[in-house]
Amino acid sequence: MSKLRFVMTVAMAAILSTPLAAQVGSLSDGSLMDGSTTAPVQSDGEEFTREVIGDWALECATTGPEPRPCRMHQVLKDAQGSAVAEVTMYRLPEGAPAAAGATFIVPLQTLLPQQLTLALDGVLANRIPYTYCTQIGCLARMGISAIEAEAYKNGQNVTVSLVPAIAPDQVVSVNMSLKGFKEAYDKATVVAN
Repeated sequence: MSKLRFVMTVAMAAILSTPLAAQVGSLSDGSLMDGSTTAPVQSDGEEFTREVIGDWALECATTGPEPRPCRMHQVLKDAQGSAVAEVTMYRLPEGAPAAAGATFIVPLQTLLPQQLTLALDGVLANRIPYTYCTQIGCLARMGISAIEAEAYKNGQNVTVSLVPAIAPDQVVSVNMSLKGFKEAYDKATVVAN
């Protein structure tokens, strides 16, 4: 195993060693919107239901005010099956600046000035600046327009690329599968204002 792959694997193992909902806030509970870095800790682990749709997990709160939010989640793995990043997507209300929001979490040892890049079916689609880092990783957040959401619904995959700080001349790329995206997106609830 190369030094780079070893470092990335160790970093992602640390990130994924505890449930994500207990580590980082989300748009669905408002904690990322207000700048805080942690969501309420789920004490019993039963506060959401999960439905797998294609390569997406649809996670819906089972407690709290109605309508209960549902978000889409996918762990992005390399060719050897090691987790490299993860993405969570949320639909936003009508009139919001975007149709949906996405939060990507990457390892701490990522070269932040290089930005996260997304290529939809081989065509460069977005460069996303990292917003901040916490003990679990660095976050890049983006809005997804209605046109982009439709392109994702009709696409095959998105190549997500980042540059490791310890190897700034290398690019690490993983696929974000769009298998099941349309169905999961259509089932995800709109996050309330």
